[in-house]
Amino acid sequence: MKSDYPSSAAARTRWILARRGPRAPADPTRPAGVFTECEPDEASRLARVLTVLLTNRECPWRCVMCDLWRHTTEQAVPPGAIPAQLRRALARRPVRARPAHLKLYNAGSFFDPGAIPPADHAAIARLAAPFDRVIVECHPRLVGPAVAAFLVRLEEAAARPLAGGHRLEVAMGLETAHPGVLAQLNKRMTLDLFARAADFLRRHGVGLRAFVLVQPPFLPPGEAVEWAVRSAEKAFECGASVVTLIPTRAGNGAMEALATAGHFTPPSLATLEASLAGCLRLGRGRVFADLWDLEKFPDAPASRLARVRRLRRMNRTQQV
Repeated sequence: MKSDYPSSAAARTRWILARRGPRAPADPTRPAGVFTECEPDEASRLARVLTVLLTNRECPWRCVMCDLWRHTTEQAVPPGAIPAQLRRALARRPVRARPAHLKLYNAGSFFDPGAIPPADHAAIARLAAPFDRVIVECHPRLVGPAVAAFLVRLEEAAARPLAGGHRLEVAMGLETAHPGVLAQLNKRMTLDLFARAADFLRRHGVGLRAFVLVQPPFLPPGEAVEWAVRSAEKAFECGASVVTLIPTRAGNGAMEALATAGHFTPPSLATLEASLAGCLRLGRGRVFADLWDLEKFPDAPASRLARVRRLRRMNRTQQV
């Protein structure tokens, strides 16, 4: 079927925005979500991770597959709002078994001044000081001096040496190593740009984890596992110690339009499992499958439960 998906970035952005539905209500005084999970660290020990989904303004990029905008504000949040959200999240944390790591995810880029006011970085660093590691997400275009400056704030606030690993880790979306597919995602990023941002992080002592899409749009489903593995390999070559595999989801309007035009097929759990297994066999670093909303995937109920159990086990043990 013929697609009307535009060829220029500006036209693509208009096309994507025109297919959006309504946003969910977003309160700038409260985080969008708070939960605790466990993941193996670099020493193969299970580390408790407190994840805080911060509420802030939408990312300035309009990636065709993104649905995170649904839980963002239309205007920048005022200074002090993000530290207040973090305080609320920390107040809900159980006293026992303090998490070792803190993920501050914000539906965009932590170092986007329109999302996280730079004036709040010092307060955030102080609140994050009890954690051994802080993990934030950022678009490669925004990786620069602000990252190094925030690391200094974290080190000063923590005021204690770190036994191993990195105090700060930045999660960047590589999405795919397929250059033709990457160009059509409207992310405004190239593989070279990702590599340069990764090199900056390495030179400044900041850890890197990468997000990789499983079966993104414009990629034939039969090539999904191969390109997930090749993309993870590219991320590891750039210095990533962690790769998170994200099964590409519909639900934002644009992806449904691409599916109707024959440019997107949601991946199955079988594809996600095969991708995770292939990436783990690389033996290059830790690999996790994102297990959010798995009930929406087109697998038979009888096989879904067994696959989910295997995926969870592989995430925890890092073994196929």
